[in-house]
Order: sequence, then C-alpha cells, then structure tokens
Amino acid sequence: MTTPLSRRNLIRAGALSSLGIAIAGSIDAIAGPAYAQAPLTGYGPLIPDPAGLLALPAGFSYKIVAQAGVTLLETGEASPADPDANGVFKGRRGHTIVNNHEIGGSETPGVPALAGYVFDPGARGGTTNIDVDRDGNRIREYVSLAGTHNNCAGGITPWNTWLTCEETEARAGGALQFDHGWVFEVDPFDAQRNLNPVPLKFLGRYAHEAVAVNPHNDEIYLTEDASGPNGLFFRWVPPKHFHGRPGALRTLALGTGGDTAGKLQALKASQRGVHIADLSLATAPGTKYKASWVDVPDRLATTVSVRKQFTDDQVTRSRKLEGQWWANGGVYFVASFARHTDGSVNEHDGQVWFYDPQHETIELVTIFGVNPDPSVEGNFDGPDNITVSPYGGVILAEDGEGLSHLVGVSARGDAFALARNELNESEFAGPAFSHENKILFVNIQSPGYVLAITGPWRNC
Repeated sequence: MTTPLSRRNLIRAGALSSLGIAIAGSIDAIAGPAYAQAPLTGYGPLIPDPAGLLALPAGFSYKIVAQAGVTLLETGEASPADPDANGVFKGRRGHTIVNNHEIGGSETPGVPALAGYVFDPGARGGTTNIDVDRDGNRIREYVSLAGTHNNCAGGITPWNTWLTCEETEARAGGALQFDHGWVFEVDPFDAQRNLNPVPLKFLGRYAHEAVAVNPHNDEIYLTEDASGPNGLFFRWVPPKHFHGRPGALRTLALGTGGDTAGKLQALKASQRGVHIADLSLATAPGTKYKASWVDVPDRLATTVSVRKQFTDDQVTRSRKLEGQWWANGGVYFVASFARHTDGSVNEHDGQVWFYDPQHETIELVTIFGVNPDPSVEGNFDGPDNITVSPYGGVILAEDGEGLSHLVGVSARGDAFALARNELNESEFAGPAFSHENKILFVNIQSPGYVLAITGPWRNC
C-alpha cells in the first residue's frame, strides 16, 4: 500500500452490478487528461477540522482510538507505527479491532517482541488488538502477533478470525532469520491461539495484499501487489473434508503435507475464447471475462517468485492489486492504477472488479481515469482498501500523492467525499464498520492514527 502514486479524478462510469451502483459519466479520460468533477452528494460538503486532522460532513465526528508513539499498550510500550488494514469483531463489551502494522524497515515504534507471539525476532511488524466499548472508546491495546514483516492488508474469515498478510518477498538474511511473504491467522479473542505463530505456507509466499473468504466453501481469494512482472489474483481451494473454524488453518499448516495443503491457483481470464493477459485491457465498465484457474507450480517460491513461474499467455496479470471484500455472493477486488511504463496495456487510476464464483466470471464494475491534477479537491483516484457499506454502495480508501480521501459511492451511483485527511497526504487504510453499523473505523497510516467515525449514517 505504500507505493507512491498520484491522486487523480474519478471518471465515473459503469455499474457495481451486485450493489445496483451505476457510476455515470465518460470514460474518455482513460487514455487522456480529461476529467469530470464528482457531484455534491452523499452526506454533504466536508467541514474543515479545527484540530487539523479529519474533515467530515456536518453532524459527523471522530475519536482517536490509537496514535502511534502516543497511546500505550497494556504492557507499557507505545502503540506501533503504520496502522494499515483492520478487522473489526463484535465482543461482549463492544468490539475488538485487529490492527495490522505495515512495518518493514526502521519505522518506530515497532511491534514489541512479546514473548510467545514472535515469528521472527528480526522482523518488527505484526498486529495489535484494540478493545473498544460500544461507543468506540478505547479500553486497551495489546500485541497479538509480532516478528512479521510489512503487514499490509488481510481479511476477515467467516469463523471470525483475521488473516494478516505480509506484503514482501524478503528472504532470510541480515536481521531476518526466516523467509517472509506469508499469511498468518490472528484470533481476536483467544490469545492462546495466537501463541507460537505459524505461517500458512499453503497460501503461498509472495507479496500478499488482501484476502477474502468464501463462506460457502472456505475458498480463499488473494491479491498480489507486485511488479516486474505484475501481480496475480489467486484462489486457494481447501482439501477435501476441511471445515473452516478457529484454529483450523493452523492445524492444517502443522499437519503432514501442510505446506502444500489444498490447491493454490492463479486467475486466467478469457473472453469468447481469447486469453486476457492484462486486466488493464478493460476500459468499459460491464466488461466481463470468463474465469479459469491454473495451478501454481511452486507456491513456496523456493527459487523463483510465484508470479515469475508463469508466462503471460498462461495467466492474467494486473498492476497494483490491492483491497478485497466479500459481499453479494462474490468478491470485490481493486487494482489501484496502471501505467504503460509498468507494462500495462492501458492506463487508469483504479479499477474495481467483481468475481462471481458461482458463474466463474469477473466483471469490471468501476474505473478511474487518469487525472492530471491530484491536488484539486473533489477529484478522487487510486482506490486501495475497499469495504461494502451497510448503507448502500462502497467505501474506498485513497492512497497516493495529493489530497487523501475516504470516497463513498452511493447506491444511486454518485461518488462523494466521506472524509479528508487534513494533516498530510498519507493514505487512509482499513475502513470497516462495527457490528451494529454505527461506527466506521479507519486508519491514517502516517503518523499513525486509528480513528472511530460516527454520525447520521443513512442509505445513500
């Protein structure tokens, strides 16, 4: 998520078919500089924040749940840096947020190396759990995973655990004692299940971004944020008789043949029998491709990166695959941008796709055109994390240069600014609603805020 990109205007076109969202407008700017202003809709204009942190519509407010280097863990250390994606889980007294920390270098504070919760003593990323009450007030924060590297996005499982993803292919060496690029499972409530962390190697070793889990068959879908060549969209098919529940993935990983349990496969898209090598080929919302799947030869990337084990005629690639969210019987997944210089066929500043596992299709539902001026208020670009709103439509987190927004897209098809970072140009990350749909939790990655937004939510 930390790869720099320019903020550019949302060229509103297409339909989020399963949500009934139509984002109207021209797509001519896909290959050029023209752009259209987003309409005034949603909850109204943003009101500047006297505290200089978060601009919100009238009637909305926010609370700081955690602040890197300022708030304290229950063991006395400061809250770690670089909060990224969140999983939000209903608890007895409120909610528990499992909060990723995308620490892959010297960022401070790191996740403390709490005894029993460390995978690699040389790595400084991980997750913290934050307990809040029903109103979003902070109760406590504590380490739930340590010694992992560059924990970026992830996803919630149907059995109420969090899958946290390492966005890296770093090998053992220097400070790192082990290879990285794995997915780990974190239980929001049972600390015993988080002891002695186990990488879920059967999900592959690559620059993981986000995951989504099919609640009907426990298949896991995974995005890869990588280039040279561009990344892939994966699915993991569990072995027969696997049933998802807390701890089941860990048990599978530790069992005989656990490193290669189930099948890890890469997407191969086609249209009327013609192979689609690059998702940037699609410029018209409503474009639909047939999805088929190709087995990964060496998911552990023993000598060659997973994406480099395929030729371009075997799989479908995309630049900057990012967030995912399961809803409406399938997976919404995001490609943040594409450029000719990174090998993409067409340029854009964001695509949102919908994968339908029942019909084995993917459909382009939203596209962002290239915007020449990322500093203009009202111009949206670079979707990264995504959540489907209980009030209709979706919420997208921007990532890149220029103004940084949470962007809502209403059920009527209008794009609007839901929030603006007034402090700096750092990305938003991890939007997720509380169980009662009263609170939207979201992060500003740098200097590191976890925020709880409340207000007069309504269908948009």
